[in-house]
Amino acid sequence: MTYLNNYETIYIVKPDVTDDISLSLVNSYRSLLKEKGAMNITVQHRGRRHLSYNILHYYDGVYVQMNYQASGKLISFLEKSMRFNDNIVRYLTVKQDTINMIDIY
Repeated sequence: MTYLNNYETIYIVKPDVTDDISLSLVNSYRSLLKEKGAMNITVQHRGRRHLSYNILHYYDGVYVQMNYQASGKLISFLEKSMRFNDNIVRYLTVKQDTINMIDIY
């Protein structure tokens, strides 16, 4: 049995991408995570937001947040897939710590 860590991936889609393409991206990444063994996948659309700085001549983008449990090997595979997708301008994956209340006291 492999231990699964909690991860959060946020990616920014180009603002001129249609809703259909954006939805297909969400579905494809969700199915990719499922087929590679991820669990408890939740996807939240954060909407269109202004970027802090200009990225590829875009001043705003559509943010999508994915939370899931997976092994570390899956992260490099997911990020490589995002790197080669022309509709995604930025992505970031963060490993989340699980803190038990018993550990604090």
